[in-house]
Amino acid sequence: FLSLVAEFCCGFFVILILGNFWFLAVLYLLWLYLDWDTPCTGGRRYQWVRSWSVWKYFREYFPIHLIKTSDLSPNHNYLLGFHPHGVLVAGAFGNFCTGSVFKNLFPGITPYLHIMPIWFGCPFFREYIMSAGMVSASKESVSYVLNNKGGGHASVIVIGGAEESLNAHPGSLTLNILKRKGFIKMALKHGAHLVPVFSFGENELFKQVANPKGSRLRNIQEKLQKIMGFALPLFHARGVFQYSFGLIPYRQPIHTVVGSPIPVKQNLNPTTEEIEQLHALYLQKLRKLFEEHKRNYGIPEHKSLIFE
Repeated sequence: FLSLVAEFCCGFFVILILGNFWFLAVLYLLWLYLDWDTPCTGGRRYQWVRSWSVWKYFREYFPIHLIKTSDLSPNHNYLLGFHPHGVLVAGAFGNFCTGSVFKNLFPGITPYLHIMPIWFGCPFFREYIMSAGMVSASKESVSYVLNNKGGGHASVIVIGGAEESLNAHPGSLTLNILKRKGFIKMALKHGAHLVPVFSFGENELFKQVANPKGSRLRNIQEKLQKIMGFALPLFHARGVFQYSFGLIPYRQPIHTVVGSPIPVKQNLNPTTEEIEQLHALYLQKLRKLFEEHKRNYGIPEHKSLIFE
């Protein structure tokens, strides 16, 4: 979805350059230069964009639900680890970038969804995603959000990243997390409380071409991911008027469950051992969150999360 909108915006920019409105393109490039750091300094959200009626229909299509298990005090800053990535990341976008559901459940907390910095280099598209509350996933950007002295800020990071989207098959419970510890270090440095978030149904929206680890397709996808910075899963779902093939996601309910916060004491220079200990605790809390709620959302009793 993001790719399609980005392609449209880039195409529109090319039309401006090649057409009679090249001067508008030049003015925008000047604006881009002056505004380059904004995605790393909290972005530029607009509530009227987040409140568009289209997002109400977007949420109802699946539908998307946000489940609260514990209060989040506005006196603290939080780092929310979102799992799994899926193909669309619909739960993260629908819950943290649209409407007022999050605001009503967690008053006083402002969520910032961190996405790959590459998206903010796309003309016009960057303005749209920032207006919805998305910011860069760079260290500088996360630090800016978590540095809020008064509390009430929440960095939402899709921990598995683009690499995890290659595991987004229906029924898959594999998370790329064992080697991902940068978010733990950031939480320690800023004293941000960690909150595990699991989005049930995220991997059920598309069917992906079989790409088991070690296969030729998977090797190509992983090489392209390292080169370009984002993955290229080969997926399909339904069409507009038929259900056999297309790029529109299946209508599968998404239940995004926000776990209880893990208190974190600020440590400007955490040791490797301290990072490892907090990472292990986070994995424990994430697994517990999944196990406590899986029965409610159709996950068989014998299935559990797989960390790799």
